[in-house]
Amino acid sequence: MKTQKKRSDCPVSFSLEAFGDKWSLLIVRDLMLKKKCTYGELAKSDEKIATNILAARLLSLEENGIIQKLEHPDSKAKVLYQLTQKGMDLIPIIVEINLWAEKYTDIPEKRKELLAQMNADKEGFIKNALKELELNL
Repeated sequence: MKTQKKRSDCPVSFSLEAFGDKWSLLIVRDLMLKKKCTYGELAKSDEKIATNILAARLLSLEENGIIQKLEHPDSKAKVLYQLTQKGMDLIPIIVEINLWAEKYTDIPEKRKELLAQMNADKEGFIKNALKELELNL
């Protein structure tokens, strides 16, 4: 893993350098919800990330130890991306961001079920998500 040069000793600043750009947490979100993904699946996210940016963010997340590449079982031309333990430790942050957004924005109907699960039992939701991801490690 590449040693990251820090702008300052502030934990918030250091964290934002690792995953604070416009796209990285969306990639983590997709890997959290889908467990393992290919490049093509990530490229098809609702946010329409440009392929060059997706490639750069995947590389950055990998260099920061947040994701890892795995061999695809069906194709040598493809790889699977998966959260590492360091990446899975971001799940509570993703949950809190979702709940914060629900409080301050209009949420589409298709997202409300997931938010209802988070609201009903936030700790249980996080534990279940982590358990499912750990089974895939």
